[in-house]
Amino acid sequence: MYRGREGQWAFILHRLSGIAIALFLLLHVLDISLVMYGPKVFNAFLAFYHQWPFRIGLIMVIAGVVYHSLNGLRIIIMDFTEWGIHVQREMWYGVLVITAGLGFAILAKIVPEIIGG
Repeated sequence: MYRGREGQWAFILHRLSGIAIALFLLLHVLDISLVMYGPKVFNAFLAFYHQWPFRIGLIMVIAGVVYHSLNGLRIIIMDFTEWGIHVQREMWYGVLVITAGLGFAILAKIVPEIIGG
């Protein structure tokens, strides 16, 4: 049992990010399906999505995708190598550092677009 250590936090964050990605994909399929009702309805919905709360949600989805993919690679390494289990804690901290680094680069690109409208 992990008892609240890094492995358990990695598991919880991996599940939560996976659920968030699945919900985003469901919402994306639903909003793309609005094309069937004509460009007026679809464009109105896109205008609704361009409000700042949805843009912040987009940042969170991007962070979730980055974390989920990097942690997935960590899990693959743990499953297919003998040494992966022994360095799983260090790999998880590496996943967090890389996710944060990429997150700051993404924020530098997206925040001016959010503020600028």
